[in-house]
Amino acid sequence: MKIFGEHDTETIEQLRRCAAAEPGAPAVLCADGHLGYSMPIGGVVGYRDHISPSGVGYDIACGNLAVRTPLRAADLAPTDYERVADQVKRRVAFGMGRSNQEPIRDHDVFDAIAHSPVAAQRQLLGLARQQLGTVGGGNHYVDVLEDEDGLLWVGVHFGSRGFGHKTATGFLNIAAGRPFDSRSRAGGEMSAPPSLLPLHAPSGQDYIAAMTIAGEFAYAGREAVVDTVLEILGTEATDRVHNHHNFAWPERHGGEMLWIVRKGATPAFPGQRGFIGGSMDDVAVIVHGVESRQAADALYSTVHGAGRVMSRRQAKKTVDFRSVQDRVRAHGTILRGAGADEAPEVYRKLEDVLAPHAATIEVEHRLRPRVVVMAGANEFDPYKD
Repeated sequence: MKIFGEHDTETIEQLRRCAAAEPGAPAVLCADGHLGYSMPIGGVVGYRDHISPSGVGYDIACGNLAVRTPLRAADLAPTDYERVADQVKRRVAFGMGRSNQEPIRDHDVFDAIAHSPVAAQRQLLGLARQQLGTVGGGNHYVDVLEDEDGLLWVGVHFGSRGFGHKTATGFLNIAAGRPFDSRSRAGGEMSAPPSLLPLHAPSGQDYIAAMTIAGEFAYAGREAVVDTVLEILGTEATDRVHNHHNFAWPERHGGEMLWIVRKGATPAFPGQRGFIGGSMDDVAVIVHGVESRQAADALYSTVHGAGRVMSRRQAKKTVDFRSVQDRVRAHGTILRGAGADEAPEVYRKLEDVLAPHAATIEVEHRLRPRVVVMAGANEFDPYKD
């Protein structure tokens, strides 16, 4: 097991349990790692004969999209940033169970869902139509950022919403020997053992197909939200970086084919680009993978964010969010939504988690936030990663 950065024993043991589920399974813990449901965020495991719904998690294909624009940050007045933040908050739906107020009537992903080989997933088409282009809550966001050349980028982070959550719940039920639509609690405690499906059994193949469709839905949602923000800004994209985590990929490592499960870990093969966000008062980065011994040991994986160091419950008890809002504004960022559980102090500094991975990635751009829009402080969202 390859470990990057410093971690508590509980997080390491959680990943060790996931790796021990199949003899000889390689595992990696990225530097932003922390406890997750069954498998830690920042964890990577390679299985030869299984696929793991609990490893992928509830927010299938949660990911990041960043697009560069030709707009210069200096050309927008402070009132322009306020207007952009207000329009994003008005036009993009944030929070649990939200429907898109500007519904997308036609998209290829709806055809994919309608023809899913998994009958139960086909029944989720109505929900998918309602939620395509919504963001959700928790650590999911829409940002406008400025790079080192003074150009503005649009960045988003969210996943497959209720559609992906219900897909994951159904297959966690199947892995536990229950029907897809069982009302029994599909998951369990954070320390639950990994849920595995045999790779070549019908259940495993069905999960791969359903996971793939949920991934297509997540990508379509991020593209739709970014298009809305570009419309608000009155501009277009001149560069695009789109990547996801919370997924499983068939990949060749060490001369053999493995199903690599990444929960909150970004694929970073040589030349592969990724957008990695920090907290609302920290930089975000555009990176690409490089070839090295360390990169191979990492199963060509890197961090997906800064990584939490404080639970949501603890943050709500100890963080003065009014002072956080004042500090963020003083640093030149317009904030809409969020709460104490997303304050900068509940996260590591992004540079600190990138440092242990320095031999595996190169940073192309550092971006600082100018506008951050998230769900409100009182929004609960089980669909976050």
